[in-house]
Amino acid sequence: MADNGFRWQGGFPKIGIRPTIDGRRKGVRESLEDQTMNMAIGVAKLLSDNLRYPNGAPVEVVIADSCIGGVAESAAAASKFAKEGVGVSITVTPCWCYGTETMDMDPAIPKAVWGFNGTERPGAVYLAAVLSAYAQKGLPAFGIYGEDVQDAGTTDIPEDVKGKLLGFAKAGLAVAYMRGKSYLSMGSVSMGIAGSIVNDAFFQEYLGIRTEYVDMTEFVRRMDEGIYDPAEYEKALAWVKENCKEGPDNNPASIQTSRERKNKDWETVVKMTMIARDLMIGNPRLAELDFGEEAMGHNAIVSGFQGQRQWTDHFPNGDFMEAILNSSFDWNGIRAPFMVATENDSLNGAVMLFGNLLTNTAQIFADVRTYWSPASVERVTGHKLTGAAENGLLHLINSGPATLDGTGEQTKDGKPAMKPFWEITQEEAQKCLDATSWRPASVEYFRGGGYSSDFLTRGGMPMTMSRLNLVKGVGPVLQIAEGYSVELPEHVHDTLDKRTDSTWPTTWFAPILTGEGSFKSVYEVMDNWGANHGSISFGHIGGDLITLASMLRIPVCMHNVPNDRVFRPRAWGLFGTQDQESADYRACDNFGPLYK
Repeated sequence: MADNGFRWQGGFPKIGIRPTIDGRRKGVRESLEDQTMNMAIGVAKLLSDNLRYPNGAPVEVVIADSCIGGVAESAAAASKFAKEGVGVSITVTPCWCYGTETMDMDPAIPKAVWGFNGTERPGAVYLAAVLSAYAQKGLPAFGIYGEDVQDAGTTDIPEDVKGKLLGFAKAGLAVAYMRGKSYLSMGSVSMGIAGSIVNDAFFQEYLGIRTEYVDMTEFVRRMDEGIYDPAEYEKALAWVKENCKEGPDNNPASIQTSRERKNKDWETVVKMTMIARDLMIGNPRLAELDFGEEAMGHNAIVSGFQGQRQWTDHFPNGDFMEAILNSSFDWNGIRAPFMVATENDSLNGAVMLFGNLLTNTAQIFADVRTYWSPASVERVTGHKLTGAAENGLLHLINSGPATLDGTGEQTKDGKPAMKPFWEITQEEAQKCLDATSWRPASVEYFRGGGYSSDFLTRGGMPMTMSRLNLVKGVGPVLQIAEGYSVELPEHVHDTLDKRTDSTWPTTWFAPILTGEGSFKSVYEVMDNWGANHGSISFGHIGGDLITLASMLRIPVCMHNVPNDRVFRPRAWGLFGTQDQESADYRACDNFGPLYK
């Protein structure tokens, strides 16, 4: 199945640019028309040149037909934006404008205002006035104001303004694209994990996402009744035999499964992978096979598979399915990764989605398994940790569903990386596959068999670990930890890895410490993490996650992002400027979920 056409059938939200202007005619407005519209054109070019949709296409930008000097032109712009599918708005101006007459009043659209820092006209005065109006009306907006004074008529966008425009737009597009999509729960609650209690109110009120549910018996029905593309299945199985090398079986000889059973498991997990994808996004090929209802899918932008234990006590586990879907390539070639949460941990699935929409890259799902102190590592292995790992490590490891992109076998500027699918070469995809061993599942855990992916993430990659938690009486809260992947000497890794299940993929992660609070030490990071799982993104994207969270009214309870990279709506400062964490909680509580 080539999913590029069908998968994105709903299209993507556009960014609307609103050039606002002083409405006074007979001299004032006329003198500003060109400068104001040129600001809009410059911002549109910046965004379309630098941002891409999940399918790799450049972001589309719509500019209002005229400068907006009053209510009538504001309404005309809103009408155009609605017809064009605009989901994010940016207002730009070099001058004074009539605030409440020219502002964007749509409560569901993330909005920002860039007020030009120049001495000839008071763009900064309008910026302050309209932002106060947004706060007064309960419509939080982001304020963008360059640090340095610019000359009148310049078309240059300062670097600090570019950063805020791009950061806001990335987060705004994520908000707009999520709206109206689905979380698909494949199964129910896994082993009492609270995150797999799919909270309908959270997804609906905070993300604008509906929740869809199918029982895991749907996989059995589709396998038994042949509700999958048989031609693709044969292609997939041949690809797996060629590219997915099977590793040693660590099970005691007395409980190892037969070669015949192992071969049968490969057939089953390939079918599971196809079925999960078809459940998420549909498959037009199924309609050709007379399965019209199944061909439609669930419009799912993210999903979760329960697996344990009702499925895995009898059938092969979901590790292969999750690992391949979460990767940027399969038997159909290089393509955008899917977001599939292990153990149906919907809250980890949500932050995987956040990271994916902000970066267009695959996301690593992992247990936040163990804190290894420098003293413990030295005691067990004789090795003294140095460099990024000198203060200790977190062992991120889970039962096989981590994206194969997480091997770090892709490169950027000669360094290990995880890239958007359109930048990945066939050679890099093959290296990720070659670095992965598929280990027969631990039968004591997974009585039904299956295969777990086993790899070791390359060191030196900037990474961001995040997690959403639900707190009764508060709602969702977000945790963020920026850091780096670390490579250990082979004997050190082997010694530490063999103390847990060595058939699973490992990422050694060293969070950046600030010396304060939850980031006083690596131990404090582990001790304050809110759940057993985390989502790991390539790059230091904590600032973008904070911007996105503020749009959704989700407070951030823990992060190590420097203040100069924290960008929230201007109204957040009205809840206090000394303690930004407390102010964030009060602002999110005051304005409430975006869609409630």
